[in-house]
Amino acid sequence: MATTFDKREEGFEKQFAHDEELRFKATARRNKLLGLWAAEKLGLTGTDANAYAKAVVMADFEEAGDNDVFKKVRKDLDDKKVTASDQEIRTAMVDLMAKAIEEIKASG
Repeated sequence: MATTFDKREEGFEKQFAHDEELRFKATARRNKLLGLWAAEKLGLTGTDANAYAKAVVMADFEEAGDNDVFKKVRKDLDDKKVTASDQEIRTAMVDLMAKAIEEIKASG
């Protein structure tokens, strides 16, 4: 027979799992939006832009945190001689995370 403590613990575990799932979805969506943002700067459109956005999403699995995504976008912009400051990229990441969270809330 489960005690009140056990039930509360189970509730916290479920909430934690739910929050982590939402964080993962929001980060993946943010990375896709960032990829589309960078693709536009790189002059990519259509399927090329979508393929690039997918590559940005995949870059997030290289290391923990957001630095792997930042480094990919930074390198790709530099390689094509596209002017964008580190701050501009970081600001886009923050702004697009807020947009991604709003989109997930709206769809949920």
